[in-house]
Amino acid sequence: MKEPSVNVLGGPLESCSMQPLTGFYRNGCCDTGPQDTGRHTVCAVMTAEFLAFSKYLGNDLSTPRPEYGFAGLKPGDRWCLCALRFLQAWEEGAAPAIRLEATHRSTLDVVPEEALRACALPPED
Repeated sequence: MKEPSVNVLGGPLESCSMQPLTGFYRNGCCDTGPQDTGRHTVCAVMTAEFLAFSKYLGNDLSTPRPEYGFAGLKPGDRWCLCALRFLQAWEEGAAPAIRLEATHRSTLDVVPEEALRACALPPED
């Protein structure tokens, strides 16, 4: 039986988004496992700046891809980002806000805690 996933704060991993449905496993959570080589573990709230940054780097998240059931992201959508892409955006000053409660603990293997805290949204009720 799989152990419950833990967030970067040490608590249970909360859902990131069901609309649009996100996560490597498309279960709404930024969970990870051996198949997730990109480590899609950071629950980010999309901004126009980040979407443009990602597109510039070759990962267009805003254009719909109906053949994959992907409607495209817009500012305000939550999405599980690759930890390395988040780190790159943070280093370039283009990082989106994130939800720590929905960001997987393994993100700390890649992203410094201070970077996560600098972009953290207040906890939700």
